[in-house]
Amino acid sequence: MRLIFMGTPAFSVPPLEALVAAGHDIACVYTQPPRPAGRGQKDRPSPVHARALELGLPVRHPARLRDPADQADFAALKADLAVVVAYGLILPQAVLDAPARGCLNIHASLLPRWRGAAPIHRAIMAGDARTGICIMQMEAGLDTGPVLHRVETAIGAEDTTGDLHDRLSHLGAAAITDTLARLDTLTPQPQPDAGITYAAKIDKAEAAIDWTRPARDIDRQIRGLSPFPGAYIDWQGARLKLLGSRLATANGHPGTTLDAALTIACGFGSGAVQITRLQRAGKSPQSATDFLRGTPVPPGTRL
Repeated sequence: MRLIFMGTPAFSVPPLEALVAAGHDIACVYTQPPRPAGRGQKDRPSPVHARALELGLPVRHPARLRDPADQADFAALKADLAVVVAYGLILPQAVLDAPARGCLNIHASLLPRWRGAAPIHRAIMAGDARTGICIMQMEAGLDTGPVLHRVETAIGAEDTTGDLHDRLSHLGAAAITDTLARLDTLTPQPQPDAGITYAAKIDKAEAAIDWTRPARDIDRQIRGLSPFPGAYIDWQGARLKLLGSRLATANGHPGTTLDAALTIACGFGSGAVQITRLQRAGKSPQSATDFLRGTPVPPGTRL
């Protein structure tokens, strides 16, 4: 098929690669404009932009798609279909209508649960047992379109958003190529009215850890906000990000270490969390084992 691909972050790269490998004709790749990044704050192309250039694909990066000239350029590509995954711009109706067979979105949740901006983070933070990928026909509403194909995966007890991000990205790549191969035989299923939830964008204010909360909630917070923005505590005058954890059965005063392996008591009687991965300010992430080798934290330490 003749496709327009629309995506921006690293999550979108495997689907682009899969579509190219499947032999589809990528008429153009749309992505967000280069943004200042790094210490020098020089403009850096998005991961999709960089990969598309490596693949020899034409790239466009309009700041918005509401300009009639940009919409005309989009329509002039005469695509059969547009594939959209984490693009970052709302598509006007004129863009949605331009491809002959409309636009398909690769969404990282089991719709109608977790419509919106941060479905992977929210699924972990809510304690969901399963999530997945939906291939959805796009319409004007926020992730409201009918679903053509869905693939489920379990959320493991120690999965982080980073773990699930990578798994779902590759599931999305397989799901979209499968969907296009069977497009003429699939029947779009309207989303049910029951079970709708919205995955609000992550606010950095959600990242501060309050040890008086239940262990279950703190464990989900740590894993759901890893690797970004990273749940954190202030310790020894600096910010310490906690990036991996598991539940433990021990109890104690909230915020107190219960052993020498970074098991930390949470809300009274709710258990504890053992930290498995963390990051000191200005340093790279490391395992708790490596951290403790250089910085012992004895039992009874208040964090």
